[in-house]
Amino acid sequence: MNFALILFLLLVVSFVAWLADRWRFRPARQRATQAALEAFDEQAAPQLGATAGEEGLRAERQRIRENMMRQPWWLEYTAGLFPVILVVFVVRSFVAEPFKIPSGSMMPTLLNGDLILVNKFVYGIRLPIVHTKVVPVSLPERGDVMVFRYPLDPSIDYIKRVIGLPGDEVVYARRRLQINGEEVPLAPAGEFFDAESLSFSPQYLESLGETRHKILTNLDKTSSITPQSFTRHREKCTYNSDGLRCTVPEGHYFVMGDNRENSLDSRYWGFVPEANIVGKAFFIWMNFGDIKRIGTFQ
Repeated sequence: MNFALILFLLLVVSFVAWLADRWRFRPARQRATQAALEAFDEQAAPQLGATAGEEGLRAERQRIRENMMRQPWWLEYTAGLFPVILVVFVVRSFVAEPFKIPSGSMMPTLLNGDLILVNKFVYGIRLPIVHTKVVPVSLPERGDVMVFRYPLDPSIDYIKRVIGLPGDEVVYARRRLQINGEEVPLAPAGEFFDAESLSFSPQYLESLGETRHKILTNLDKTSSITPQSFTRHREKCTYNSDGLRCTVPEGHYFVMGDNRENSLDSRYWGFVPEANIVGKAFFIWMNFGDIKRIGTFQ
């Protein structure tokens, strides 16, 4: 389901109804209301005023006005909702969008069930539906947690960490990561307990530029990788029994999950085109299984 398209269609329908109400139906209700009030003043007001007084007359005139000016139900649910739909559309399209983490590929940074917010403008303002960038702002940086449309099926949103920038040489061999000939530092960080599987996993602190974050990996196991379907630039990667070596094409990014042995990422299906970027994940706003997880993350 393309929620952005559905929201856009709702916006168009409600806007058309709002215009019709503003320029046709509301003036008609106003004329009918005025006629009803004039008829009331001529016919019923003298008799009601004698029994209920001035306050009763004002209350009855107000009741008539409210009843006559009330929108019919079909306008209440179209034109009446236009301001709300407009605000939701603008915020979701250009400011921030909520996502739910569907798997454990980003553990320990993000857990299955985390509800996160994604900054939609940090990498540039894009038109909704067509995803065309109209205002450049900045580019992804190494270490960012990025949401993007899956290159093999753009209808699916993925979330991974940016490892390689355009032009970088990325080597993943024996479960160690090298970028442009330099090994990415790892420091032991104890063990991570997975409450879902009731198991412990080796945990390390990884440094990608200015970003320091934890990953799950087992350095004692082999790192043989079998590539899957690439959309483009398959020739930019070479595979061997130890791992792979890739040169990131211009306008593309190499991404990996923090749960290194349990993540379907660029090691298997290739690079993320810049056009597929959705935004930068930056905040956990809820996890109904553990509300202590609410907050920012790296």
